Amino acid sequence: MTAKPEDTSLYRRNIPLLAFAQVLFMTVQSMGTVTLPLAALPMLVEKRYATVPLFLNHAGIMAMTIPASLLMARIGRRWGFTLGATLSILFGATGALAVWLQSFELLCVAAFLKGSAAAFAHYYRFAAADISPLALKPRAISYVMAGGVAAGFLGPELAKYTVDWFAPVTFMGIFVALSLVATASLVVLQGVRIPPLTTLEQAKGGRPLREIARQPAFVAAVMSSMFGYAVMTLVMTSTPLAMNACGYGFIDNATVIQWHIIAMFLPSFFTGHLIQRFGVLPIIAIGAVIELGCALVNLAGIDFWNFLIANVLVGLGWNFAYVGGTTLLTRTYEPVERANVQAAHDFIVYATTATAALASGFMHAKAGWTVINVATLPLMLSILLVVSWLAAKQRAERLQTLRI
Repeated sequence: MTAKPEDTSLYRRNIPLLAFAQVLFMTVQSMGTVTLPLAALPMLVEKRYATVPLFLNHAGIMAMTIPASLLMARIGRRWGFTLGATLSILFGATGALAVWLQSFELLCVAAFLKGSAAAFAHYYRFAAADISPLALKPRAISYVMAGGVAAGFLGPELAKYTVDWFAPVTFMGIFVALSLVATASLVVLQGVRIPPLTTLEQAKGGRPLREIARQPAFVAAVMSSMFGYAVMTLVMTSTPLAMNACGYGFIDNATVIQWHIIAMFLPSFFTGHLIQRFGVLPIIAIGAVIELGCALVNLAGIDFWNFLIANVLVGLGWNFAYVGGTTLLTRTYEPVERANVQAAHDFIVYATTATAALASGFMHAKAGWTVINVATLPLMLSILLVVSWLAAKQRAERLQTLRI
């Protein structure tokens, strides 16, 4: 059910719960992201395969994005989110067993479970938009995404604290701890109440997806999310490998990822307000420019502060591009069309990020850190071009309307 413009009861009830669930989900994700490639290294002779688990994480998201959306259209958001939290628990348990057995294959299974769980949790932001009045949709998306700020502190700090829980078996404690966090998420999600579509909304049917996808706003939304996320993934997944090659240890890696995650989600407290004030297209464009800045900082040197500042910039730029892209997407469909459109958007986005995650390890091993950062430049320029194209098209349409 879509909330009426004057009805904020669903907004007030569900947004805090979804934001808290986002905190717990992102805590699990951040712990897993910083740990998976480093846990894989001792298991491998060919170190270039260390980011394969991160690729499988994104592959899991890609594989489950469409089924998750269609399943939740049938059984409801709460049951779908419950299933996702259960998969997170299984991810932690499987990861712990993989480290105990030093099994790279089992670690890959764990990574796929991590991605499968994330496919459900990534719909928290759409659930927030679906139950919000039109004027509050950007804020609802931002507030839920802002839950990642606390996770930026909790995840890496918890990883540092638990990394040697089962010493000398390094990293096993992290996976056990994230299973406990996922269990807490499972409990929180039981309070979410998001009604299904009304009979009237269902009776309206919907346009074919190909018709919706031809809208310029849909194209711009997908490209903003897709390339903004791909650049962030390419940089983030290869940063631990680059830092490791430069002699930095686990604590340094965890600190950089920690501030990266904080930068990803801290802007969410005001991104929605900025979109309401300045419009969604300028915010997306600013995000692309900031991500360009990340590449320039990385290309400038390999000091600890280069890694830290660059990861902060790519996190901030991702927030503007991704929240902006999501907000723009919500303007392209009717309630009855949302399951298919949201699924299509996220499938395209995570197919791209899966490719970026896989490519990062091979690019780092074969071409190096410099090439990885240079490769991000045309992607950000593509976002700037498509945003400029849509803005020009919208101006032309407004002028045409005024002449009429």
